[in-house]
Amino acid sequence: MYRSIEQIFKKWKDDPNRLPIILRGARQVGKSYIIEKFGSEHFENQVTINFDFRPELSLYFENLDPVQIVSKLETVLNKRIIPGKTLLFFDEIQNCPKAIQSLRYFKEKMNQLHVMAAGSLLEFVIHEEHFSFPVGRVQSLYLKPLSFREYLQSLHEESIIKYIDILSWEHPFDEIIHEKLLQYVRQYFLTGGMPAVVRSFLEKKSFLECQQILKTLLETYRSDFSKYASKTQYKYLQVFFEKAPGLVGQHFKFSHIDPELRSRELKIALEQLEWAGLLHRIIATSASGIPLQTHIKENKIKLLFLDIGLMNCGQKIDIESIWNTNLTHLNVGIQAEQFVGQELLSYEDVYSKPHLYFWTREKQGSLAEVDYVIQSGTKIFPVEVKAGTTGRLKSLAQFIKEKKSPFGIRISQHPLSYHDQILSIPFYMIDQIHRLASSLL
Repeated sequence: MYRSIEQIFKKWKDDPNRLPIILRGARQVGKSYIIEKFGSEHFENQVTINFDFRPELSLYFENLDPVQIVSKLETVLNKRIIPGKTLLFFDEIQNCPKAIQSLRYFKEKMNQLHVMAAGSLLEFVIHEEHFSFPVGRVQSLYLKPLSFREYLQSLHEESIIKYIDILSWEHPFDEIIHEKLLQYVRQYFLTGGMPAVVRSFLEKKSFLECQQILKTLLETYRSDFSKYASKTQYKYLQVFFEKAPGLVGQHFKFSHIDPELRSRELKIALEQLEWAGLLHRIIATSASGIPLQTHIKENKIKLLFLDIGLMNCGQKIDIESIWNTNLTHLNVGIQAEQFVGQELLSYEDVYSKPHLYFWTREKQGSLAEVDYVIQSGTKIFPVEVKAGTTGRLKSLAQFIKEKKSPFGIRISQHPLSYHDQILSIPFYMIDQIHRLASSLL
């Protein structure tokens, strides 16, 4: 299964000034798989230390000297670790904080050795009060569920991808390809981008089988709660996680979870679910300049779930309702808004933790809201998902007027077009937003 991050791995391998890599992201997004695939394809051999399976190996990291660490690992594993030829992979590295700290010395003392690490619950270690992360000596990369583009690549639709890459609003679209791509979008709404689910669908073409895997994944995440929550906090995580799939697209308030529960504890639960990568916060911004983060309103947020397949499974959405319904009408656009947010995150820079923003205006007698606000180059653009409602197009127009944005972006199931300062982009072209926007400037 191809992942675009592999191209970054290849450049890293050949860079003499490379840093050890920590691949971060939620559990089950494919971190271990993609590193081991890369290692098997580009190195003479790879040595994997999984601290879940071999916790006793943590003892070798009490001394942070990489020369001694490698020597001991070679002896106990009976495997050679050769700089320039071996990929050394530390998996579930959050279970050995000393191994995280040792990475800085691999950079300083054994830079010829290629070292990669991955950890699903890494954020909980990093946020511990006395933990010292090796800033500047480690390169963090962020892996997410498969994007729609990666999904198409998994389907071996290279010719369609090439078509998307050159499609312009100035030229007529192909209606047959358009409809085929919308069918693939519907498929993705049901499967989502979790690797195990996509792999199952590719092999068995069964949405019911996918639903079983999604249920298992949700249970896996619930079972993880005991690893990072006290008994008291556990119940708040359970309640929050159960309610979260139904809260996507709404202005979030802690009372939406349960008005009887303390907001202080729910705030901690939200933070922990974010650290686990299960939820993502969309923050309101005034969009008064760049970067957008300098103009945020932290008390106004919306939530995004890790994956649309997981979200629909968590809500117990009927498969047939998604397959046969207009994509923008599902649950008042919740699925569409989740899909677009998930796609926007997928194409963000993998070297930093991505952020999402929305815009709201609440002046008396003049309410307006735009689902997402993005920065492309030096310009700010409003992005609306729930296409076809006049009110929302008014919000785009209001944003364009107030913020002097060159144009607005509407994402829907309609073909690519540009009219009256609205760039209309179909769901399957979200990865092309920056190219299309720059072509109009």
